[in-house]
Amino acid sequence: METIENKILPNKEECAGALKNVFDAIYVLNGKWKLPLVLSLMQSSKRFNEIQKEINGISPKVLANELKDLELNFLIKRNVYPTTPVSIVYEATDYSYTLKNILIELSHWGENHRNKVKGKV
Repeated sequence: METIENKILPNKEECAGALKNVFDAIYVLNGKWKLPLVLSLMQSSKRFNEIQKEINGISPKVLANELKDLELNFLIKRNVYPTTPVSIVYEATDYSYTLKNILIELSHWGENHRNKVKGKV
């Protein structure tokens, strides 16, 4: 995998464009719940209560809002099944899997940062 250390720094125009892209990404993935929700649904499709049990500390109201935001940004799909009562199952979309490399890098960075803060680096 190519890392940023091997790349030449961008010029002013490229930097401005890259910064705009970063702002767009942060706007979509903001908050502490969106990435854990996407990761949870990448593992398997789930119903609302299953998601809430898996993601500790999220309230039903916040979960509902986060799921709506993720659906609006094409990262998850909400499937409604005409059963009695109605079954609603959430699943990760193919588009959400485009975050895979970002999530891996974020995980590595988080581990390194935690070790640095603890004084292990």
